[in-house]
Amino acid sequence: MSKKADNALPIWVRDDTSIVACTEKIKVMKENFEEIRQIAQDALEDGLLMEVSETQMRQALHQLIDTLINPYQK
Repeated sequence: MSKKADNALPIWVRDDTSIVACTEKIKVMKENFEEIRQIAQDALEDGLLMEVSETQMRQALHQLIDTLINPYQK
């Protein structure tokens, strides 16, 4: 699988399953995910260089995502 396919983003949908089609919104989401991916990659590499277990680093990154809070809940 190519790097481009590995980094493919989903088609963004709303809670009602309608597709988010606004070009600017999609652009912002793409930029945000590229930035998050690079920061997460850097953190993983730093951890590995400091001899932290790769498995533990991946689990910690997953746990970090799971703790994010939605401030806009209805």
